[in-house]
Amino acid sequence: MARRTGSADLPLHGGRVPAWLGQRMSALGAIICQAIVHHYGRDEFLRRLSHPFWFQSFGAVMGMDCHSSGITTSVIGALKRGLAPLSGELGIHVCGGRGKHSRQTPDELAALGDRIGFDAAALTRASRLVAKVDSAAVQDGFDLYLHGFFVTDDGRWTVVQQGMNGDKRQARRYHWHSADLTSFVEEPHTAIDGPSQGSIINLTDRRADASRSVLLDLLATLGPDRIVEELAAMSEEASPQPHLPHLVMPAHHDVRSRATCSRGGCTALSRRQLNGGRWIFQICC
Repeated sequence: MARRTGSADLPLHGGRVPAWLGQRMSALGAIICQAIVHHYGRDEFLRRLSHPFWFQSFGAVMGMDCHSSGITTSVIGALKRGLAPLSGELGIHVCGGRGKHSRQTPDELAALGDRIGFDAAALTRASRLVAKVDSAAVQDGFDLYLHGFFVTDDGRWTVVQQGMNGDKRQARRYHWHSADLTSFVEEPHTAIDGPSQGSIINLTDRRADASRSVLLDLLATLGPDRIVEELAAMSEEASPQPHLPHLVMPAHHDVRSRATCSRGGCTALSRRQLNGGRWIFQICC
């Protein structure tokens, strides 16, 4: 199974990495990866990638010396390009990426499974579950837009993915590493690092087991549309009495020409209807 190993909060910045820097990051990242794999093995490289502090430092050493959200995109893209020619030697493959590239992860895993022989279906399921947990089970206000899946020939993997909060101009990076754990949804995290974002919904907490069960029962019996209807009905506040007519009088005392009806001077009132069906009678002025 898997465990989540940490997270990082970063400022959300725009822009692109210059082509010359991207090429240098790919070359240097591949060399560092070779050194770690040859000296410590592939599993150690995956374990280091799964640590948010090491990943951030790794990006800085590769040449991405800013601390913004772009370091995640740059490091994953550089390693995907740099490790592709060395995948046969090192047995490490990088799938996914930012935006549309993240949605190509299942196809890339299927192609690797046909070529290498590992269980691509199980790895695709793991990829989707990791993304679903960080987007649905942990509702912290960050929408995922980047998903990087690092996998070895023997089927071990690390996921580095990132979400953004446009209102706060922040990005949050999530790290996962395949390990001996029995559940994706019950306390898979070993660390969550970053400033408080206020109240969140964390359905991965052990104490939320009953809530998870009830949510599944509601989805099975009512379905999403019926749940929305029931919630809307529960949210409506009962009015203590029906809406009553409301008269608004002007500040002046004299009757002005605009207060008379142009057809026979029959009334000095104008009538308008506000939201909620409430009639308001107002002296024209």
